[in-house]
Amino acid sequence: MSDDKPLRVYALALEMKADQVLIDERRGRMVAARLNLDYIGILGILVEAKSQRLISAVKPLFDALINQAGFWVAEPLYKSVLQLVDEN
Repeated sequence: MSDDKPLRVYALALEMKADQVLIDERRGRMVAARLNLDYIGILGILVEAKSQRLISAVKPLFDALINQAGFWVAEPLYKSVLQLVDEN
């Protein structure tokens, strides 16, 4: 029996007419796109938080996600995100 929690998330988002769905997995983003749901991942949240001055820096939080939480990110994306927020 498969876990139907992801399906419930999409159903709830559609029912509530949610502005966005928070999701990081590639497969989940593909499903959200097919359902015409806007989505954002944790890196997008960090970038947005810095742009709204809710946090002063992305890099320490980004590094903690990688080193402490086991978050995987490709090196080009890592560099791209830090460049986007002017933290080269």
